[in-house]
Amino acid sequence: MIKDRGMMKWQGMMLPEHVAMLREYNQELKKEPRPQLDVWDYEAIQHTLDAAIKSKADTRIRRWKDGEFICNRGTVEGVNLQKREIELQDPFYLLSLKFDEIVNVTIMD
Repeated sequence: MIKDRGMMKWQGMMLPEHVAMLREYNQELKKEPRPQLDVWDYEAIQHTLDAAIKSKADTRIRRWKDGEFICNRGTVEGVNLQKREIELQDPFYLLSLKFDEIVNVTIMD
């Protein structure tokens, strides 16, 4: 009778370099592509940011960084045009978010 050990027989066949390459490939598959924004999207983001700064409202900023979307919530304290950053006051700390990473801005109030 032949004893088939299933996947156990293949585990010794993979080199550590191959395993590392497969893990890296799987992580790349999970990455989401950067959304293509046009002029209208940038104007909408600017208009919403202006309203959020004036009203000091609770704001959610969605940004894209390294293949994934990150959402931050807080009040917009100011805009630094020289560094091209937005200062967002989170309940715990002050964040500096880059203009190029911002995909969407929503006022929560």
